[in-house]
Amino acid sequence: MDDLPNPLVDLDALHSSDSAQLLPEDSNRPNKHICIIGGGPSGLAALRIVLDHPLYKAGNWNVVVYEAREDIGGVWLPSPPDNEDPPLTPLYDSLTTNLPHPIMSFDSFPFPPSTPLYPPASTVLHYLHDYASHFKLEPHIQFNTLVQSVHRNHEQNKWSVTIRRTKVAPDISGEYADETIHCDLIVVANGHYRLPRYPLTTGLKAWVDAEHATHSVYYRNPSHPWIKDVQKILVVGSGPSGSDVSLDLRQIPSKQIVHSFTGAPHADYEEGRYKTRPRIKEFLPLNDKGEGSVLFADGTVENGIGHCILATGYQDSFPFLEPGSSNLPPLHTSLPPSIPPLPSKLYNSSYHVFPLAKHIFPLVAPEVFPPSSLAFLGLPYRVIPFPLVEAQTRVVLKVFEDPSTLNVAQEAVDIVSHYDELSSSIPPSYPYPKDLAIAKLWHMLDNDAQFEYRDMLHRFAGGDYLKNEWMVPSWVKEMYEKKFIIRAAWKELERRGEASDWVRGVGEGKSGKSGTEEWVDLMRRVLRWAEASHEDEKVRTEVEKTKL
Repeated sequence: MDDLPNPLVDLDALHSSDSAQLLPEDSNRPNKHICIIGGGPSGLAALRIVLDHPLYKAGNWNVVVYEAREDIGGVWLPSPPDNEDPPLTPLYDSLTTNLPHPIMSFDSFPFPPSTPLYPPASTVLHYLHDYASHFKLEPHIQFNTLVQSVHRNHEQNKWSVTIRRTKVAPDISGEYADETIHCDLIVVANGHYRLPRYPLTTGLKAWVDAEHATHSVYYRNPSHPWIKDVQKILVVGSGPSGSDVSLDLRQIPSKQIVHSFTGAPHADYEEGRYKTRPRIKEFLPLNDKGEGSVLFADGTVENGIGHCILATGYQDSFPFLEPGSSNLPPLHTSLPPSIPPLPSKLYNSSYHVFPLAKHIFPLVAPEVFPPSSLAFLGLPYRVIPFPLVEAQTRVVLKVFEDPSTLNVAQEAVDIVSHYDELSSSIPPSYPYPKDLAIAKLWHMLDNDAQFEYRDMLHRFAGGDYLKNEWMVPSWVKEMYEKKFIIRAAWKELERRGEASDWVRGVGEGKSGKSGTEEWVDLMRRVLRWAEASHEDEKVRTEVEKTKL
């Protein structure tokens, strides 16, 4: 394999690469303070890379992570569905990764040998704890600390960050003693899987108000009171959550599952216990028995629905940056105006943040704040997120150290070009206004686009990151392309009780190959097994349904 070993194998070499550049000759530069918001995977990756930067090691930078919850992990840290509204995480009991972990892991830290190829959430959380422990991250994280607001302090040319210690009792008047700290760089890593997105489909609001439809953020398992005794359940949404929830519910023989999503065929499986249907055109009024009916885009109707689970995604939300958090909110919550020209303000449409250079840095009027002082991590979707946020952070620190490296004029041209490209690609029949359609597609980096983006980030970061080992290996692209087949085959191996035998000892490097090569060999074996078993009805059906 000409592009092996993967960077994640040689940890010593990798760790030195992040700090390989020589210290700047100017040792009298002023100290800078970096604030990272969020202690999930993105925040941990950002912290790890800051701690390995020469300017941090020289004492020129200091860093703190503010995490609102009691522990690290973000979306991977479980939380009951009824402690907060909405819940702190959408994590359901049966969740496993939707990517094989050899391509999912941080570049700087592989999963342990023998880890199931698609590990459960508890294994991912343990992995994140190991990552934090290995790189000694926790001393820099302040838990139970909620970021209330972030606004620009123009007098000090810094960000003012107001925080609240949620485990500290209020004073005698019932007020909390908020604190304000000042930062030079804000890294936004607060995650994007909490605030539910509800479709604007006709009739849905009445179902939600009647608690006949709930968002998947509240779902944990089939014993939830809303669905425990319901026979026919409608699941809406084609993403990983929609697929997983429908599969989870199908394990209960007494239930009939109707799975609706855009582009789905009108088809019945498992003797009618599992149906796929196209996009919903209208939620019809509930009848006297409390049952619902829906009209699909193909004109057919499904009756007798006892409950609907909406796996319809989440809104990008940054309450600490939005109106109400300060007198000068840096982020406006609406669709941005059409371009050109680029707006002078920063917008959150709930689908995208705009305009951002490289999907990271705000391009706003210079008098508002410098682009190098605020960075958003993890906005691109349909990507492999962990290694991507590591690459993004390397770019963030390069621009923070030397703002002149960000060519604002060229970035503006690139944004307009991308806007025009998306605009021209949207057909007249698209069911949304063009500006909304562009917002929905803006941060989508599917298939090769994400790999080109990650390579671009490393080329921009420069130095050692220009070396070939930092470019995305061809085997990662190969396995990402085959991820649906691998996952369906892996689930069948688990069902047969054979999966643990397949991974036993893989990654230890005892075969004479590197740990990464062993994992690549395993994934190719699973693919060959899937192809050989393709006539097996169970594997064939699951692969085809997963592709939908």
